[in-house]
Amino acid sequence: MGRSRGGLSTKIHQLVDGHGLPLVTVCTAGQDGDSPMLIPLMDQLRVQRPGLGSARTRPTALLGDKAYSSRANRAYLRSRRIEAVIPEPQDPQG
Repeated sequence: MGRSRGGLSTKIHQLVDGHGLPLVTVCTAGQDGDSPMLIPLMDQLRVQRPGLGSARTRPTALLGDKAYSSRANRAYLRSRRIEAVIPEPQDPQG
């Protein structure tokens, strides 16, 4: 539980597959930002392969809204060779 303008609240952060099925879920206080949660979510990602073999921990691409757009997140995804499909915020200066 966290405190925000509306009172006590929580946020649910999820990684889902291409069909919208949850893979990783993390709850945080409502006032916590979205962007700092991307790397902890990715660190928990484990998708079992059929049969024998190690679990997948690196998707081909990651789709997110602009709340997850930060230099740190984009650098992290680039370092892991994951395509970032995240809109970049507009520059208010033009």
